[in-house]
Amino acid sequence: MDWTHRLRLRHVKMLLSLAQTNNISHSAVKLNTTQPGLSKWLKDLEEEIGLPLFERHARGLIPTPYGEVLIAHAQRIDSQLDRASSDMEALREGGSGRVIIGASGVAASDTVPMTIMRILERMPKARVNLVEGTTDRLVPLLEKGALDIVLGRADLEFGSPALETEVLFYDGIHFVVRPDHPLLNVAPLQWKDLYDYRWITWPKGTPVRNVFDRALQQAGQPIAADTLETNSVTANLMLLNNSNMIGVASGRAAQRLTRMGVLDILPMPLSGSGAVAMYWSKDAFMSHAVQLAMDCLREVVHEYEIKADE
Repeated sequence: MDWTHRLRLRHVKMLLSLAQTNNISHSAVKLNTTQPGLSKWLKDLEEEIGLPLFERHARGLIPTPYGEVLIAHAQRIDSQLDRASSDMEALREGGSGRVIIGASGVAASDTVPMTIMRILERMPKARVNLVEGTTDRLVPLLEKGALDIVLGRADLEFGSPALETEVLFYDGIHFVVRPDHPLLNVAPLQWKDLYDYRWITWPKGTPVRNVFDRALQQAGQPIAADTLETNSVTANLMLLNNSNMIGVASGRAAQRLTRMGVLDILPMPLSGSGAVAMYWSKDAFMSHAVQLAMDCLREVVHEYEIKADE
């Protein structure tokens, strides 16, 4: 018989606990079982699979490459069970499902909020959760099943056999400042003027920062000596609105915030753009709420492009 037929949900919790504590004794206490019983279960599982899942050391257990693969599957199973519980709770309370969207800064301040409003218009009782972060941090959460959809910069490093990817649009970047910033009265604005102020940038290695670094390289300009790195849209807005700092924002977000009177775009063009993609799991169960969210994302992007062409 296939060993998976004898695997129970409790066994998934046991495996995840061992991966978390790296200690059989600690896991036995957390799982309300005995150390010999847990040790025997792990030994039997390894024998049935025919692969070592953990290396035994004096300081505890260390997952082998085989163990890491099985632990990743267990994490996805556990996340799906949590999602099932949340969905049932939402339905029991009269809701119509739940969707968890991960959004990077390039999408969290414009595309995704507009999408959420559309989802709630069509499914008023849906539960929509928004998790903001950089794409490199959100994609692993998607792979583990903790998120349903991620919208962020497209990058080859995020490619995975377990994920589907759909490029939704291409977006440039702008320098942004508070509406009454001194540089808005400088004409013509030159690069040397920008270096008189501290810059707020996205962290190194993030997709939007990569686009920004390439734009600076094409312009033949170095990054400012005084910079503040943050991946928080909220922190960026607070800092920009209460100081003379200069920020960097995606094209759509900058234009939306300008229309709202929150920020202004500096007339210093930055070349280049980056693709923004929607990511989702190939194997995850696609509820009606998740499918609706994906459709709404596509609609919001399409309507924006139509307006931009008018």
